[in-house]
Amino acid sequence: MQDTPKANRLHIAIFGKRNAGKSSLINAITGQQISLVSDYAGTTTDPVYKAMELLPIGPVVIIDTAGLDDEGELGELRVKKTKEVMDKTDLAILVFTADVSDFYFETGWFEELKRRNIPVIGVVNKIDERDIDLDVFKSAFDIPFVKVSASKKINIGKLKELIQINAPTDYERETIVGDIIKPKDTVLLVAPQDIQAPKGRLILPQVQIIRDILDHDAMPFTVKDSELLDALKVLNKKPDLVITDSQVFAKVNSIVPQDVPLTSFSILFARYKGELETFVKGAKQINNLRPGDRILISEACTHHALQGDIGREKLPNWLKQRAGGELEITVNAGVDFPEDVSQYKLVVHCGSCMFNRKQLMTRIIRCIEQGVPITNYGIAIAEIHGILDRVVEVFNLSI
Repeated sequence: MQDTPKANRLHIAIFGKRNAGKSSLINAITGQQISLVSDYAGTTTDPVYKAMELLPIGPVVIIDTAGLDDEGELGELRVKKTKEVMDKTDLAILVFTADVSDFYFETGWFEELKRRNIPVIGVVNKIDERDIDLDVFKSAFDIPFVKVSASKKINIGKLKELIQINAPTDYERETIVGDIIKPKDTVLLVAPQDIQAPKGRLILPQVQIIRDILDHDAMPFTVKDSELLDALKVLNKKPDLVITDSQVFAKVNSIVPQDVPLTSFSILFARYKGELETFVKGAKQINNLRPGDRILISEACTHHALQGDIGREKLPNWLKQRAGGELEITVNAGVDFPEDVSQYKLVVHCGSCMFNRKQLMTRIIRCIEQGVPITNYGIAIAEIHGILDRVVEVFNLSI
């Protein structure tokens, strides 16, 4: 479980005012000195992430955040970073102290968590200093509560029980490809090893999909696009499914027989991490693009862009060709994503292999709320090349 990528772990974020004992609580939950503890308010600045095993839930990421009531110019920046954590939070722990009498900050943050449909657990800390009646808190917040002492390790087991009970079960799909293949199926994967491919290894989506195929007792065969035709001749029957890198969609589509199901790594991750039907509908907006339209291309990770980069060169050029002229294209990477996307005609997102599902769904919801179509690299490329219907047929979408 320690090898589970962070993007595939349940993300549990700890929120609360300064000196509520958030860092001490994380140390108590993990049994390790993960976060710096101090009596000085505002010790935690940027969010701190710790990947761990929380039995019986399994692999999780615990996130320590700055105080909700942080002050000053730097404090405002810290609070902004804390708000960004909500985008990837599957389960929130809202920390109070036993001597609290004003719920102003906690109420505001609770309403925002509720608006995002993030389940919340209330923790009243420092009961070793002063015990309290939980009814005071339960009357103000309709969430499960537990009172603890992080420093004395009191009731930490009860908190873990609440985490187990309230952890969402749908934070991640059970499988990437296993539900569309059968045991003993032959799955042919096309993975170009060009200048953008990491030296000496496959990229994460390819590795995860191969493992998922093996876990479902099917048989993966991986080739470069230059050997695809040879691979089809070597196999004694047509493959049950072909999964390709989206960048070579046109070439692969021309080689793979039309009666063989075809899709891409990126499309599989669009379904695994996000909402495939929304992405497919969003791709149709490509047909309505006109010169001068504003497009946002968003990537989940930061990387050094090489010549022929998909997000910075290939996709922009294909979109401009389809629009019949220049487009105003913005590319952002990592956790940066604008609050206001209404200025864009279309958002095109990467496969999000480095995001958890909550993080991508937050962006999808933001686009839907502001009436902006959003799609995914692979789906956009398929639409541009006129093969979208073919490459999503295997999913039996109701659109």
